[in-house]
Amino acid sequence: MTGGAAMVLDQAGDFADRYNHELVDIQRITTEATEPHREALRRLLRHYAAATGSPWGRELVQDFERYAGRFWLVKPRVAELGELLAGLREAA
Repeated sequence: MTGGAAMVLDQAGDFADRYNHELVDIQRITTEATEPHREALRRLLRHYAAATGSPWGRELVQDFERYAGRFWLVKPRVAELGELLAGLREAA
């Protein structure tokens, strides 16, 4: 990630145990506060399914409410990332 956000589908239910806790924050996209992210994901999935004809994409779109709870919004920890970059500059 380079300052943006990612949506991760956690099919196995173990993503929260495997991500880098020091560099990113994660949250589910099922809350009222994350509604814009959920709708953006729905639009992206619709576009992907239409553009590719992917059966998996169509399933995600058709059963979005079931899958939405399995997605994580992943965002960088900006303050800590800034500290990391400063440390790298000092080392160089």
